[in-house]
Amino acid sequence: MPYLREKLAEALALAEAHLQPARAGWAVTNAAEYTALRRWIRRPDRIVQDPFGNPTVRANMHAGRNWDDVIGESGPEDPDLSLIAFQSPDGRPLAVLANFSMHYFGDQAISADYFGLFCDHFAARCGQAADDQQPPLVVAMSHGCSGDIWRRDYKNAEPSRVESLTIQQYAEELADLAFEAYETIDYLADADLAMAEVRLPLKYRVPDKQRLEWAERIVQEMGDRPPKDTTEVYAREQIYLHRWQATEVVVQALRIGDMGIATTPTETYALTGLRIKLQSPLPKTMVLDLTNGGDGYIPPPEQHLLGGYNTWAARSAGLEYQAEPKIGEAALGLLEQVSGRSRRVFRQSLGVTSQAILQAEPLAYWRLDEFAGPRAVDASGNHRDAIYEPGVVFFLEGPRSDLICNDGETNRAAHFAGGRLETRLADLGDTYSVSLWFWNGMPVDARETAGWMFSRGRPYGLGPLGDHLGVGGTASEPGRLVLLHVDQAHAATTRVGRTEIERWTWNHLVFVRDQQQVRVYLNGDARPEIEAELPAGFPSDLDRLFFGGRSDNQDNWEGRLDEVAVFSRAVTIDEIAAWSGAAVGDRTIR
Repeated sequence: MPYLREKLAEALALAEAHLQPARAGWAVTNAAEYTALRRWIRRPDRIVQDPFGNPTVRANMHAGRNWDDVIGESGPEDPDLSLIAFQSPDGRPLAVLANFSMHYFGDQAISADYFGLFCDHFAARCGQAADDQQPPLVVAMSHGCSGDIWRRDYKNAEPSRVESLTIQQYAEELADLAFEAYETIDYLADADLAMAEVRLPLKYRVPDKQRLEWAERIVQEMGDRPPKDTTEVYAREQIYLHRWQATEVVVQALRIGDMGIATTPTETYALTGLRIKLQSPLPKTMVLDLTNGGDGYIPPPEQHLLGGYNTWAARSAGLEYQAEPKIGEAALGLLEQVSGRSRRVFRQSLGVTSQAILQAEPLAYWRLDEFAGPRAVDASGNHRDAIYEPGVVFFLEGPRSDLICNDGETNRAAHFAGGRLETRLADLGDTYSVSLWFWNGMPVDARETAGWMFSRGRPYGLGPLGDHLGVGGTASEPGRLVLLHVDQAHAATTRVGRTEIERWTWNHLVFVRDQQQVRVYLNGDARPEIEAELPAGFPSDLDRLFFGGRSDNQDNWEGRLDEVAVFSRAVTIDEIAAWSGAAVGDRTIR
């Protein structure tokens, strides 16, 4: 540590000695090929134990290696490779700060990993050698929000080209991509500076009395020897957290002209970085993690329910459950302070199909593009927001960005992992329609019903006069749509669709009930997938709708849903065709 302090002080003094006038500029490019999501959600029947002996692990790092164990990714990735560059007034390169969300490559024990190699290669591409009169070009690659990110893309059955690269090749290709963006930069000669900082008090998730006593017994038995397994590691961690109780973390924001930098002192998930960037008052914003501290993982609150080592209370992930929203809010507040502007309100753009749904005047339209729960905002203007239950994660890639959004924006969807979306629509009656996109992550031979995606019924039960729609499992025709209706005599009627739906594909569905006539359409096909005559006569108080699960919470949806709209009429074939965009089962995991 004394050596490190000396070198930091030496670097600061050297930087101050080299101060000079400079111009600044920004560039960003898409480097999606070089990063991927490493945290995947496990099947509900494949939950494993944590070090405390409890079956809590529904998601963990690298679970995607075995497709049979998982239902899908637990969050989004951030493909942006961003640059802030500085040059002298006469155009000589001075410094470049890069930012990318890829956790690490993997190298020898003491190494700058791909970050250092990137800097060396980028500087060489700039062709700026040091001389006696001028200092050398300084290049720094900063750690973007990548607590749940790595380079292996588990969506591919076979390793991709990038996964076969050596660390040297990976760094050089990434630097070449950055250099292409660097050459497009327009520089500002009059960029002013502003900076703000907050020291945020946070609590640790300290053990309760029972866990503390458990930990103390284990640590006492260990004596002076190091831990021999994960149980002993996490037992010792409870002692540290109990001793410390609370801490203080540093969050900063910097502004360079119209460019922003936000910092987090933690291993921050990609979702958090995206949320800060998309709401920043400065559209040109990069977010650094592990800056001014190493305070461990900060999963978004909904991720704690899914478990995994980056949620287990320890020095590596011990901050309070609300640490992520608190740190994110602090960063946004500081960006507002240094820019003198209010944050932007994120609203997903409207493409041709989403505009068509709005023009059809739905009772409610939930785009499911939220950063977090519990509220799903009604985009129809009718203010019928719905509520997410625990067991849902957010902002994953959705279907048909080219039709649902505009200008290259990525469409976003919610991923359901045991939780549901619930709402009440009064006086829905016997004639109504539901339009939605669905993506099933559950193997269709894993249980009796792969998952229920839509349900109208009373909560906590499967009473009479309910409509329930899902994807069948072993109890019907695996992989085909299944419609369940219960009549007044509590007799269940089941109808099954014609088409086998491939796992991990996006599909468009429309459910139409016109009194006793029920039709279900798949992917814009004018021929109904299911057609049946089923009893009607819904009472006025049968107003609960569930998406991502059935009313009795049985065999809930394990996968994504998007663009859910409800209408108080029977929609037409022409409308269905317009909303589907001729969907063909877009496969996202290969």
